[in-house]
Amino acid sequence: MGMRKDLKRAKNRTDLTARTKVDVVRDEHGTVREARSAPLAPALTTGSIADLPFTNAAEAPDAVILRRRAQDGTWTPVTAAAFARDVTAVAKGLITAGLEPGGRVAVMSRTRYEWTVLDFAIWAAGGRTVPVYATSSADQVEWIVRDSGARFVVTETPGNTATVTAGTAGHEDRPRVWELDARGIADLTTLGRDLPDEEVTKRRTSLTPDTAATLCYTSGTTGRPKGCVLTHANLHAEAANTVELLHPIFKEVTSQTASTLLFLPLAHIMGRTLQIACLMARIEIGHFPSVKPDELRPALKEFRPTFIVGVPYLFERIHDTGRATAEKIGRGASFDRAERIAVRFGQAHLDRFLGTGKGPTLGLYAAWALYDLLVYRRIRKELGGRMGYAISGGSPLDRTLNLFFYAAGIIVYEGYGLTETTAAATLVPPLKPRPGTVGQPVPGTAVRIADDGEILVKGGVVFGAYWNNPAATDAVLTDDWFATGDLGSLDEDGYLTITGRKKDLIVTSGGKNVSPAVLEDRLRSRTPVGQCLVVGDNRPFVAALITLDPDAVAHWLAVRGLPADTPFAEVARDPRMLADVQKAVDYANEAVSRAESIRAFTLVEGEFTEDNGMLTPSLKVKRHEVTAHYGQQIEELYRT
Repeated sequence: MGMRKDLKRAKNRTDLTARTKVDVVRDEHGTVREARSAPLAPALTTGSIADLPFTNAAEAPDAVILRRRAQDGTWTPVTAAAFARDVTAVAKGLITAGLEPGGRVAVMSRTRYEWTVLDFAIWAAGGRTVPVYATSSADQVEWIVRDSGARFVVTETPGNTATVTAGTAGHEDRPRVWELDARGIADLTTLGRDLPDEEVTKRRTSLTPDTAATLCYTSGTTGRPKGCVLTHANLHAEAANTVELLHPIFKEVTSQTASTLLFLPLAHIMGRTLQIACLMARIEIGHFPSVKPDELRPALKEFRPTFIVGVPYLFERIHDTGRATAEKIGRGASFDRAERIAVRFGQAHLDRFLGTGKGPTLGLYAAWALYDLLVYRRIRKELGGRMGYAISGGSPLDRTLNLFFYAAGIIVYEGYGLTETTAAATLVPPLKPRPGTVGQPVPGTAVRIADDGEILVKGGVVFGAYWNNPAATDAVLTDDWFATGDLGSLDEDGYLTITGRKKDLIVTSGGKNVSPAVLEDRLRSRTPVGQCLVVGDNRPFVAALITLDPDAVAHWLAVRGLPADTPFAEVARDPRMLADVQKAVDYANEAVSRAESIRAFTLVEGEFTEDNGMLTPSLKVKRHEVTAHYGQQIEELYRT
């Protein structure tokens, strides 16, 4: 409980608690319709994000700002001076290769140190980075390279290179390609070794805050990806204000050197802005190329970060792994009790911290202490043992799961944003946690709820245009307010709650409007559910397609003494499995009315993955692809 004690101490520091103030605006009925937060960091008036490595090198050349992972799992420190040298060398290579000011360079790679060097080198050379997910298809690469006009592409693997070659085969002016696994960085460095460093300085110092920094393409869940043009000022507004909001608090509550393991795809804006924020604050960063929990957990134990930024799926799987492990050794019931205790304890402790309750009773404290020895400390160990806090974004995190981690000693702050808002538009303030919400506007940002419930965002983090697409730009930007397409509500203190996606709203044949997101988020948080999709548009009732998590199924079979190779069909019709899934459905239904509840479900074989095209690289479900693939199963749901 040390972290929570430290937070309480920090809360008593008036210079920390009084730093942020959110103003709310009510309509004539007294409903909060808008929340505004003043900036904590001054706006960027000169220069650009490209200056960061060189500022760090000048002010703290020996400071360790990054760590590189070796094949044996050890982490080698990279100083500010060394990083600036690497950036300069690659920038010189790009200029020598013919990169013009404003030219676009696509980067198709998983998260790794070289990605970071390339991003800043492209900027230092006066260019614009075009991120491409490493899992993108040839068709997706063809569109992004053609639409952005990228003349250069840096890939990671031979497979990525083959994808780019195939995708751009029909282009009249095919891009020049370097491959990281084929000495791409070394080749660029050699190419530019005779160019004076001053040429890089000249290019870099010609940039302004309004210069476009990156064309970041949307995930394409609702059609062809659109390139969001984000400026250096957008990136600075996001990074600088989140640093000022969070870092003074975290420096106060821990004596550890802050560090994070960055595993989110750098093609996703959340990973990019996190990286910029850490470099601003000189927080140590390590890179890891996978968000898959089974691959990530060993790296977390090696790097031992003090905080991470992830998506709900990661926290769901860590929780489910803990339960599966307990079940494997015959302590499944004990884990379930530990979870119930955690939720009660977390809520009571949080109520006292916020001044709204008396706190846990002595009996609840005793129960928490017991399960801290048996369960919670194992969760902390899975995350490296030093972690005290985390940030979750991408979609809402189930409230009980948030409280579970809180009781386990890890405070999870939620945020909300899109590519068009340069990542987070809202974030839970560090001294005012409120599980179940995605926080208040990031400093310098305003959030408004339109008449139809749509969330609108305004501020320095909001993009200015879609690349080559003025019609799409005009459709979402009105008087600098960005229409997100998401639905939500604001409470009395300006905290935002996400209630769904405007385009995903289900209207049953009885005329009931249902937001599937609430049901899906709660369903996914319960084992043995893997992924799910709620359906029911123009149907008499709401139903769900549900996949089973493979690890959960393996443990389920082992505990019951069933063969590991039991066919899916047998598992899917086993009354005990159906009863376990029904418990997850019942939990999801607790959040909605009877008319909105899931009345039927079917278990479908396989998983929703990036590889089969049913998930975006940021792990969002592509609803159209899933409903098309499982069309027959959906029809059968409504025949029974």
